[in-house]
Amino acid sequence: MELIKHLQWRYATKKFDPTQQVSGENLEKVKKAIQLSASSYGLQLYKVLVIKDKTIRETLRPASWGQSQITDASHLFVFCNYSEIKDEHIDEYIQLKADIQNADLDRLKGYGDFIKSKLGEQTAAEKNHWTARQAYIALGNLLAACAELKIDACPMEGFDPEKYNEILGLSEKGLNAAVIATIGYRSMEDQTQDAKKVRKPMGSLFETI
Repeated sequence: MELIKHLQWRYATKKFDPTQQVSGENLEKVKKAIQLSASSYGLQLYKVLVIKDKTIRETLRPASWGQSQITDASHLFVFCNYSEIKDEHIDEYIQLKADIQNADLDRLKGYGDFIKSKLGEQTAAEKNHWTARQAYIALGNLLAACAELKIDACPMEGFDPEKYNEILGLSEKGLNAAVIATIGYRSMEDQTQDAKKVRKPMGSLFETI
């Protein structure tokens, strides 16, 4: 299984080579993998910002605990969950589903109503946590895709979401920065690249019932 080899190769890159850039072709492959991510109900209630602009990333670095990956990596991905779920979001998905699958929109209305009723049972805080978790699933696909393409990546929670929201104007767009990731190519000076991967033993991690 090639995926296992790719995942054994990858690690959370701490120091990137700022002179190396991810090609446009490979960037599109990573974005496609994110687009194809699993999502509850298929809704994909998040947006992904791909930030290449150095000036913007310099502004974001202080809000990212000063970590060099923000400015030295080829690209910065910001996974933003919807801060509010509206009926129109579900309606847009049902319309898209009807269009792509050539299905009867009226017959799909019941499914849309079901989604609305289930999400209506959640508090605002629960909805926010739920949409953020959906963004994390997409992050997983980014990491796997980068590993296959031999692109280094670093998922990061060490940042101030409120500052990101302010700098990138996310709140007024109904978005919230949930998690970020940098991609590019490791610096030969990155001391963590040769460290052995530390994971729980299979027997400790899994239990068959």
